[in-house]
Amino acid sequence: MFARVTTVAFSGIEARKVDVQVQLGSGLPAFNIVGLPDKTVAESRERVRSALNTIGLGLPPKRITVNLAPADLPKEGSHFDLPIALGLMVSAEAISPNLLEPYCIIGELSLDGAVRHVDGALPAAIGANAMNKGLICPESCGKEAAWASPDMDILAVDHILPLINHFRGSQLLSRPEPELSPVESGGPDLIEVKGQESAKRALEIAAAGGHNLLLVGPPGSGKSMLASRLPSILPALEPDELLDVSMVQSMAGELKSGGLDPRRPFRAPHHSATMAALVGGGTKPKPGEISLAHHGVLFLDELPEFSPQVLDALRQPLETGEVAIVRANHRVVYPARIQLVAAMNPCKCGNALEPGYQCRLGRNCGERYVSRISGPFLDRIDLHIEVPAVKLSDLLNHSSGEPSDTVRARVSRARRRQRNRFSELGLSMTTTNATCPVQRLEELSVLSKEGRSLLMRAAKVTDMSARGYHRTIRVALTLADLDGEAEISEAHMAESLSLRSKKVGPA
Repeated sequence: MFARVTTVAFSGIEARKVDVQVQLGSGLPAFNIVGLPDKTVAESRERVRSALNTIGLGLPPKRITVNLAPADLPKEGSHFDLPIALGLMVSAEAISPNLLEPYCIIGELSLDGAVRHVDGALPAAIGANAMNKGLICPESCGKEAAWASPDMDILAVDHILPLINHFRGSQLLSRPEPELSPVESGGPDLIEVKGQESAKRALEIAAAGGHNLLLVGPPGSGKSMLASRLPSILPALEPDELLDVSMVQSMAGELKSGGLDPRRPFRAPHHSATMAALVGGGTKPKPGEISLAHHGVLFLDELPEFSPQVLDALRQPLETGEVAIVRANHRVVYPARIQLVAAMNPCKCGNALEPGYQCRLGRNCGERYVSRISGPFLDRIDLHIEVPAVKLSDLLNHSSGEPSDTVRARVSRARRRQRNRFSELGLSMTTTNATCPVQRLEELSVLSKEGRSLLMRAAKVTDMSARGYHRTIRVALTLADLDGEAEISEAHMAESLSLRSKKVGPA
């Protein structure tokens, strides 16, 4: 007998429809899976066989063929176990095919018939909803899958027997409810940073416009401390952003609790990270740190210590907002719309900016150290900030600065202005000044006569690149948004220029 059930295969965060075709034929007993399965899928034969034996449904002594169509699409992962098992049950006439036809099915089987957690439940649920189907998934994935649609039929089970009983009418499975993971209060706060007023101002500007930021200063000046507090002043994820972020996290297996994490991602990989770890890749292409930081912050501490090839691999994603991982037989695309924050010492010994300091490694120590970072990479960073050593008077001063909540309120107002402005122009995918298309930037940026004159003079004096020119305008537009003004004034342009005219990197 022939049976067909529906599941999905993943290409990046896209769930593509797969028909699991099962046929019981005459001939010597065998169990074959075809359709370009990987090793994990091929091993599902033994898991399925044992799970069905456990519940008293032994495989018939026939030639069993399972075809995963389309046959030219690579099939990877353990989530094919449950659809194969249910397809076999339909072929053996243990379940009516009409009961499974409205569902897309994912799940890994244990030898005792338990349905185990699988990665990618949220993309699978969104893909199933696009096919006008419900979803059968592991119980631990139910809360995650329920975010796909409030009207979607979802059956989340911890064992194959309750699912069979549900279809027989002897047990009723309720639909899981979507949940958010609990967020711990009392995280890092900007009020804990002593001094560094100019750096905190730059942090607020970077948060308001989604701009990339480079912090340069001696060891112990608070660069990492400042960067770790950037998420505390960023606005909450919008609903569409939450789903985008969670889809990447689901594919990476970081939603084990079932609920979605409402916080903006903050990823801080070590400088020994490989290109595959940072950008994504592997024999089975997985999202890298830059994709896991989607709609959040990617923090690169000790920037020159990263491999130059790894840093240059970030140049294209910083412009396009996505990573394309190409293999011989397929191409995978992951989103990567990030805010890059980097920190570095001015030289190898770290004290080149200190007045009167004689570097023990020679006069060109700082130039050699910075030369590990390519000019085109630095040109993609909007704000270059010097973070001087903290003064003793600042450490002894007990007066408090602004807490993160106060700064976040200003940042949220500026971001709302940007989102509304871009929505009115039909740029629904653009939410910050940093991601505004260049062809629309001139139209949106209303420069005062004095501001334009200052920008032109600065561009001539500093030999500013075209990218640097546009990024200066972006930062000035963010400053105007923070002040609630429609026009970019001379003061906005002057501050924007001061945030790029540093010793590190091109003007």
